[in-house]
Amino acid sequence: MLVKTIALPKEEAENLIKTLVFIGVVVIIPSLIHIQWITGPIVNAILFLAVILVGGRNALLIGLIPSIIALYFGLLPAPLAPLIPFIMISNAILVVLFDWLKKNYWTAIIVAATVKFLFLHVSTSTIMDLILRKELAPKVAQILSWPQFYTALIGGFIAWIFIKFYKVKISK
Repeated sequence: MLVKTIALPKEEAENLIKTLVFIGVVVIIPSLIHIQWITGPIVNAILFLAVILVGGRNALLIGLIPSIIALYFGLLPAPLAPLIPFIMISNAILVVLFDWLKKNYWTAIIVAATVKFLFLHVSTSTIMDLILRKELAPKVAQILSWPQFYTALIGGFIAWIFIKFYKVKISK
């Protein structure tokens, strides 16, 4: 049997390695740290950095992973499992808006964080009202409201520190 080898161009290979490293971080962090105020900013920082360093498409892929890992390791409570698609969409919103606006870094961070928060807050509040007892829904939905906004902003700040420290250029 003849085996063909395919060599990636150096830039594509480096991009693939960076993407795999980012995936590793978004898998490891929620599995080890079960504190939303630590995990959330790190994951959001990774999403912002992924847009800049490996592109929007790869960042979209990376953004699909954290909520599944968070559920598996207990950071996301089991009653919130039906919300995973909405969390994934909110990460996609964050990535797409940031990618689109990234030339104006802080505007991009604020707009992406705000729209992610609004989408997640509205969608999860609605879904929680449908699937949970009325007295539990507001408490459970709280996890996916304002903390998401703040952790995205903090993640943007962490990414900015990384960008400045390593002198990363943000290209359009």
